[in-house]
Amino acid sequence: MRVLLTGSHGLIGSALAADLEGRGHLVVPLVRSSPGRSGTGVAWDPATGDVDHGALAAAGPFEGVVHLAGAGIGDRRWTPARKRVLRDSRVGSTQTLVAALRRLDPPPGVLVSGSAVGYYGDRGAEEVTEESAPGSGFLADLCRDWEAQAVAAEDLLRVVRVRTGVVLAAGGGILGRLLPVFRLGLGGRLGRGDQYLSWISLRDVVGVLRRALEDPGLAGPVNATAPEPVTNAAFTSAVARAVRRPAMLAVPAPVLELALGREMAREFLLGGQRARPAVLAGRDHSWADPTLEGALAAVTAPRT
Repeated sequence: MRVLLTGSHGLIGSALAADLEGRGHLVVPLVRSSPGRSGTGVAWDPATGDVDHGALAAAGPFEGVVHLAGAGIGDRRWTPARKRVLRDSRVGSTQTLVAALRRLDPPPGVLVSGSAVGYYGDRGAEEVTEESAPGSGFLADLCRDWEAQAVAAEDLLRVVRVRTGVVLAAGGGILGRLLPVFRLGLGGRLGRGDQYLSWISLRDVVGVLRRALEDPGLAGPVNATAPEPVTNAAFTSAVARAVRRPAMLAVPAPVLELALGREMAREFLLGGQRARPAVLAGRDHSWADPTLEGALAAVTAPRT
């Protein structure tokens, strides 16, 4: 399989590329400057909408496309300028990508487009599945508009919109920031700790993306989450147990709002989603890490 990939340098994209190449597939990254490690990268600039269409056509034909590009949601405060970057890097880049795919002959068979469980907004303890309505707030609006650009390609190819939860990995993501703090015994819940966190291990999100590429019966929204979401309090306790340290501290909501801004703190850290992967469960999907304890044990195990 020949796969076109955006976001190939990110946490998920790099893991997916390695997995696909390890299985004998050819990965062609869309990159802003130099080609990827396979030397087959195609240049594009999602900020301006520029794509090297000649190089893209020459690198094909593609059986599938995986679109994971997007600036980091939690990397900086949500100033008006940063919000524009977050939107353009997702909504604008998807629009650019779909326009480029329409110029390919033949078109790819499937577009697997990234999204997030932030689509559902802060829903408290309510369980949400792929059939649930979108929520409200900046993140929900961003995910809805992001997905709408992918939906626009459904007349051309099969489209899977993968709504990813919080990804657990040893080398980055949320645990890359939390584990050093928890190992010092300084970890703890955020706010009241009753907000839900829908999580998934890195190897499981790679497995979901690979299945989205390969399973012709999979289309529309798919929650890429583990079967059992947990509260923030339960999550922080599990992390503390995994590193054998106490988690007695808590960060009050006003402190987070002061540090990050009220909107970002409330949506990104103090709110949450209790999302269940109903579509995958209905297709008898198998998770490598179905439990939080098992996933954390795998992440924190000494490397040999």
